[in-house]
Amino acid sequence: MGPVPSRNGDDVSLPDLVKVWGRIGILSFGGPAAQIALIHREVVDRRGWLSEAQYLNALSFCMFLPGPEAMQLATYGGWRTNGVIGGLIAGSLFVLPGAAVILALAALYAWYGDVPLVEAAFLGIKAAVLVIVVEALLRVAKRALKLPLHWAVAGTAFAALFAFDAPYPLVIAAAGLLGATVNVRSADADIQDRAPAGVSWTGQMRMAAIWLAIWLLPLMAIDLLLPGSVLGEIGRFFSLLATVTFGGAYAVLAYMGQEAVEAYGWLTASEMIDALGLAETTPGPLILVTQFVGFLAAARSAGGVDFGMGVAGAAVTLWATFAPCFLWIFVGAPFIDQIQKMPRLRGALSAITAAVVGVILNLSVWFALSAAFVTVERRGVGPFKPWMPDIATLDWRMPLLAVVAAYLLLVRRWEIVRVLAVSVGLGLLLHAAGWHG
Repeated sequence: MGPVPSRNGDDVSLPDLVKVWGRIGILSFGGPAAQIALIHREVVDRRGWLSEAQYLNALSFCMFLPGPEAMQLATYGGWRTNGVIGGLIAGSLFVLPGAAVILALAALYAWYGDVPLVEAAFLGIKAAVLVIVVEALLRVAKRALKLPLHWAVAGTAFAALFAFDAPYPLVIAAAGLLGATVNVRSADADIQDRAPAGVSWTGQMRMAAIWLAIWLLPLMAIDLLLPGSVLGEIGRFFSLLATVTFGGAYAVLAYMGQEAVEAYGWLTASEMIDALGLAETTPGPLILVTQFVGFLAAARSAGGVDFGMGVAGAAVTLWATFAPCFLWIFVGAPFIDQIQKMPRLRGALSAITAAVVGVILNLSVWFALSAAFVTVERRGVGPFKPWMPDIATLDWRMPLLAVVAAYLLLVRRWEIVRVLAVSVGLGLLLHAAGWHG
C-alpha cells in the first residue's frame, strides 16, 4: 500500500520536503516537459501534496511567467505545503544540483573548448540542439496557436525579430497589450478582474517589497563597490532578462543572442549553442545556460581565463536569474487558482504565449544559420535587415548531423540524452575520418 496522501502543509515535514525536492532536483534531466512530468509524478500521483486542479492551475500560471516554468512550479509546490520556507527549499533544490554541474562544465569549456577533439564533439551537440529547439517550437505552437489572432501575433513577432531587429521586450509588451485589449468582450470584465477574496493586498505588497530588496540590493551593492566591473553589467543584464523572457529557456536564448553575443561580445553564437547543449545534458532548468554565459563573460573579462572571476560571474548570474522567480511565485501564488476568472490577464498571457512561438522560430532559424555557416550577418536596406549567411562558408557536416538527430528525436522518439550521445559520437567519427567542413 502506498503512502497516505498529505493534503496540507502541516502534514509535510521539512525533512520529507528536502528529501523529495532534492531527489527531483537530481533527477530533473530532459528539459521542461520531462521536469514537469517528474514533479507531477512525485508530488501529485505519489504523495498527493498537490491536487490535480492545483497542479494544473499552477502550471498554467508558471508557463506565462518570465523565467523557468519548471523551477517556478517546484517553488509553488513547496509554498503550497510549507509556505515561504517550503518554496525556498523546493526552488533551491531544483536548481542547485544542475548549477554545480554547469559551473564545472563551464570551467572545463573555458580552458579546453578550442581543442579539436572537443570542437568535434560539440559539432554533434549543435546539430542535436537545433532539432531540440525545433521540437520545442512545434510543442509550444500546438499549445499556443488556437486562434487566427495567435497566428498573426506569432508571425509578426518572428518578422519583427528576424527581419527588423526589434527589441525583444517591445515585442512581448506589444503582444500582451494587444491580447488584453482584444480578448476582453464581457461587460462584467472589470468585476471579474478583482483579486480573489481573502488575499491581503497589504500583505502581498509587503512580500513584493521584501523580495525586490532581496533581489536588487546585492546587485546594487556590486555596482557601488565595483564600479565599471563586468559583474555589474552581468547583474543588470540578467535582471532585465529575468523580467522579459517569457517562454522558458529557448526564448531566453533568443534575447541573449541579440545582446550577449552581438551587443556585449561575451561569447559567440557557436558558443551559445554549445551552452544550450551542455544545459540539455544536465539536471535542472535549461535556463541554467545563463550561468554558463555569466561564467565566460566574467572569466574572460581581463584576458585569459580567471576562474575566481568566473565563479563570481556565475554566482551573480544565478542570483539575478532565480531571485525574481521567488518574487513572482510568493507574490502571485494566492492568485493562481483565480487566473481563469481574470479575462484581461488571461488574454494578455495567451497573446504573449503566441508571440513566444515567433520568438522560438526566430531562435531556430538564427541557430541553424549560425551553426551551418561560419559567417552570418544582418544585411538589408533601412530598417529591413534580416540575417543572411555567406553561402561559401557552409559546413556541410552540420545539416547531415541535424538530419540524423531529427530522425532519432522526431521520428524514432528517442530520449534527448540518447540523441545527444549519438550526435556527439558521429561528430567524433567525422573528425577521426578527416572530414572537415
